[in-house]
Amino acid sequence: MHTLDTNAIIYFLKGDKNAVFILEKILKENHGLIYVSSITELELLGYPNLTDQDENDLEEILATLVAVPLDSRLARIAAWLRRQYRIKIADSVIAATAMFTKTALVTRNVKDFDKIAGLDIVKI
Repeated sequence: MHTLDTNAIIYFLKGDKNAVFILEKILKENHGLIYVSSITELELLGYPNLTDQDENDLEEILATLVAVPLDSRLARIAAWLRRQYRIKIADSVIAATAMFTKTALVTRNVKDFDKIAGLDIVKI
């Protein structure tokens, strides 16, 4: 099972060959059980120059994913990761989501996460 980082979805929607290849494979393997952090939803849908078509495309893909809300348990894991590894808040929540769901994090920004012990990463 997998958790998608924000950039994985962006590259997929832009038609990046590597992202499309890997995510299509993941979609087939996971039978629709792919996670995304609520922070990723915020990052994607909060983009200032989002067109109506972009929003429709995002809503379509988000409807196929399981959104994990930021609750107190996840916030505490993210806070610990942020303190321990000195990472950005959004990255700490996304990493915490993958760790909480016991899934591999799919990302292009490996350097943002590679120092986190116990976090399985799939690079696109």
